[in-house]
This record gives sequence, structure tokens and C-alpha cells, in this order.
Amino acid sequence: MKSVRDIDVQGKKVFVRVDYNLPMDDKCNITDDNRIRATLDLIEYLYVHKAKIILASHLGRPDGVKDKKFSLLPAARHLAKILERQVLFADDCIGEKVEHQVNALEDGQILLLENLRFYNEEKKNDLEFAKKLADLCDVYINNAFAVSHRTQASITGITKFVSEACPGFLLEKEVQSYYDSVENPKKPLVAVIGGAKVSSKLAALENMLNFVDKLIIGGAMANTFLKAKGFDTKASMIEIGLLKTAGVIIEKADKKGIDLLLPSDLVAGDKFDKNAAIKIVSIDEIPDNWMGLDIGPETAKLYAKEIHQAGTIVWNGPMGVFEMEKFSAGTQIVADAIAGATAFSIVGGGDTGLAAKQCGVADKVSYISTGGGAFLYMMEGKKLPGVAALE
Repeated sequence: MKSVRDIDVQGKKVFVRVDYNLPMDDKCNITDDNRIRATLDLIEYLYVHKAKIILASHLGRPDGVKDKKFSLLPAARHLAKILERQVLFADDCIGEKVEHQVNALEDGQILLLENLRFYNEEKKNDLEFAKKLADLCDVYINNAFAVSHRTQASITGITKFVSEACPGFLLEKEVQSYYDSVENPKKPLVAVIGGAKVSSKLAALENMLNFVDKLIIGGAMANTFLKAKGFDTKASMIEIGLLKTAGVIIEKADKKGIDLLLPSDLVAGDKFDKNAAIKIVSIDEIPDNWMGLDIGPETAKLYAKEIHQAGTIVWNGPMGVFEMEKFSAGTQIVADAIAGATAFSIVGGGDTGLAAKQCGVADKVSYISTGGGAFLYMMEGKKLPGVAALE
């Protein structure tokens, strides 16, 4: 792939696909602007090199309806406030009016287009729609890692109609961080995998067996592995259809000489509720009708010890129901261990990024991915469609 640095952008109309899918309150105030801040280095580079900057993004799921609550106007205003510079806004993303606004841009000016998903054609990767987007620019840059696992008009379709295309700094950094941590890591490589379902991370678990030295499993998905090993998990959430698969993963890890660590104790609750009665129990002593909702203190201590010995750490998924205080200790201990390790640590986006933030370690790990789904897609060993389209 070309780099932005390989392209002369001066005086050119540069279409940058960003991810400004931002959380907002009921009054359309942005409650977390990290996704905007993650694009500032590229915007500044294009400004200094006198490009005409066209920013495009989606926001939420308007399903092809032009709904004001999904407008990107608040993002334009917020970006202008951060940059202390004018950011123009187009109330559409295609059409004659938008073309006039683009053609009127001066070098260094910024125009943010309205929500791409106000058109269903965006998600359908409609090539006619993609061409209309491409016609707005001379150069296309994909800087939206979080949606680069999607095949959509502004991610893949547009590249068929532009003469020059490349990744932005954020997309480059995300892909490089992943390959440095998984495919070319400092050993030993320890993967910490949690979350609710084995099914959502099955392909990732199977692929990670090709790279890891240790595989630490927590969260509700650990229940399915424990059940596959013959433990009575009582009312704990399990995926019955994946018991055999979990058993196969355990066998494969054993054959490859990979340490696969499962909980030895749990924080059990009598119901899935923040006010549940709780007990710390060994995995073979869960009371009838109770459920495992977090890893126990002995397990957390062991996991922390293994994490401290790592050369590289990949973390994807919490160790328990971290949103409920009674079941957050396991995730906190593991997060603190990752933050305190000397290893390079990469944290998957989505819930794992939220967990890192809640645990106060977001600024203490090496890198937090901006995309949960895209990060998991790469963990499955797949090439991102948004990256393949740029090659």
C-alpha cells in the first residue's frame, strides 16, 4: 500500500473516511470525543500540506432515513472547537449542492459531509453511490479502522473509482500494532480472552492457537470450557451447541504445547443482578441454581502472575460482568496486571476498551484499538476488506 506521505496532496481534493460514530446524549452533545481526536494528526498533516479536506463518516443506524438525531453537525462543531479553525458542513454527502461546496474549498479548508448512512446504498456497497462519492475527490484515504471489516461504499466500493488511495495514519497504526503483537511478537505471547460468548470469538480462538504461548480464558465463555471439561456449571451461562468445539480447542492447545488457563474459582451469584447474593466458590462447588459471574480471587491472582511473565499481551474481553460492581474485581485485577507488565500490550476495542477505561488503565497500556469488531476480525486471521481494497 501507498502511504499518505507518498502522495502529493497539495491543492487536491482529499476524501477522508473517518469514524465519527460518536456517543451523544439526548441533546446531541458528544459524550466521548476520542474518535475525533484519533484523526487529528492526519487532519493536521493534510492542512499543513495544503490539501482540500473532505471528511465523511456514518453515525448510528438511521437505516436510510434523514433523521436529525443522527446528523454529523455536532461532530463538525466539536472538531472546529478542538482545531480552533473553521469546519464547513454539508447537509448531504452527494449531489449538486455538495459538489459546489467541494469545488469551492480552498487549500487547507475542511468540509464534513452529512451522515453516509442516510443512504442505504452505503451499507449495500452500491457502486453507483460509491462512484458519486469518488467523483468528489482526487485522493481517497481510509482512516476508519473501526469499520474496515465492512464491505461498504465508502470503505471498499469507492476505491474502484479513484486514481489514488491509501490508508490514514490511524489505520496504519492499528494494523501495525496488531501484526507487531500477534504475528511478530516478543515472546511469550499471552492472549487474555473473555466476554460472554464462545460463538462470537470462536474463529479468533482457533486462529490464536497458531500464535500464542498461553491462552487465558475468562468471562462467561469460560463456563462453556469448564462444562466441556466435565464440571457442573449449574445455572451459569453456557453454549450447549459449542461444548464439543470447546473440547476440541482444549485438545488442540494441549497438542501444540499451549498453556490454556481456565478459572479454578468463581464469584457466583444467585441471579444475574447487581444486587445478587454472592459467594466465592471453587469451580466444582457452585450452589444449585447459582451462576458464575466473575473469575474468583485465586484465578485472578494466577492470571496476573502469568500476565507479568509475558513478552506481548493481547486482551479481548472482560473477565466477568464488569458493569456490575460485585462482579468487576476479576477484570480490575487482570487490567491492573496488564497495565503493570513490561510487555507490549494491545487492547481490543468495544467492551474491552470500555473495561480498560473503567478500570483506570486506558493510559497505562501500550495501545487500545479504536474498533472492537475490526480488531476481532483480524484476530480471526482475516484480512480487513478496507485494507485489501487499498492494495
